[in-house]
Amino acid sequence: MTAKKRCTAVILAAGSGSRMKSNMAKQFMPLCGKPLICYALEAVEHSEVIDDCILVTGVKDIVRVTEEIVKKYHYHKVDTVIAGGEERYASVASAMRLILSGDMAVPNRDGYVFVHDGARPFLTENILKDTYEAVRKYGACVSAVRSKDTIKIADKEGFVKETPNRNDIWNIHTPQVFRTELITAAYAALERNLQELKQKGVHITDDAMVVEYFTDHKVKLVEGSYENIKLTTPEDLVVAEKILEKIKNEKNKKMC
Repeated sequence: MTAKKRCTAVILAAGSGSRMKSNMAKQFMPLCGKPLICYALEAVEHSEVIDDCILVTGVKDIVRVTEEIVKKYHYHKVDTVIAGGEERYASVASAMRLILSGDMAVPNRDGYVFVHDGARPFLTENILKDTYEAVRKYGACVSAVRSKDTIKIADKEGFVKETPNRNDIWNIHTPQVFRTELITAAYAALERNLQELKQKGVHITDDAMVVEYFTDHKVKLVEGSYENIKLTTPEDLVVAEKILEKIKNEKNKKMC
C-alpha cells in the first residue's frame, strides 16, 4: 500500500468585512457563538487527511489570530500564522513561498497542498477525502458543484451572446488541491509575470486558474456540496445559521 504523502492546508483569512457591512474583519465575525474562521480550522484539526496548516491573515491581525483563535481553541495543526496580501492570489503566494522555503516544522516538498477559503465554514471530512483521492490520481483538483442556473455570456453592450450548456457549467468552491511541486511552481511563475498579466487585464480569481495559466496540467472537478457556501454578505450569515441548525438536528437524530 502506498504511504500517505504529507497534506498541508492553507486557510485564507485575510479578507475584510466590507461586503459584510461590518467594521470587523470577516474571520472574527461570530457564527453561532464562535468566530467564523473556527469552523474551517476545526475541520482541518480533526481531519485524517490534513497533517498541518498555514493560516493566512491580515498583517495587523497576526497576534490576535494567534492568541484569540489558534491558542484559545487549541488548533495544534496550525504550523504558522502569516500575513496575506490585498488580493487573494497574494495571500496564497505568501503561503507558497513559505512552503518552498522549507521553514515549516515538517517541510512539505513532495506532498499535497489544500487551499481553502476561511469564509467557507462547511468544509467536511468527506470533501477533504474526496479531493485527496482525486489529487492523488490527477495531481490537481477543485471541489465544485454543478450549476443549478442557466448561464448567459454577455457581449460588451450587455446583450446575450451565448448560452452555454448548463451540464458543462460548474460553480467552483474550495478546497483546491494540488501536488506541492505543481502549485508552488505555478505561483512562482505568477509572481514573475504579475506585471505583464496586469497590463493584459488578466484577473486571477482562483488557484486553479494559476495552474491553468502557467502549466499544461489539467484540473479535475470533484463533486462537492451545495452547503459549502462562502460567506460574503449579511444574508449569507442567515443561511449559514440555518445550515448549522440542520447539521445539529441531524446529529441529534443519530444519537437518539
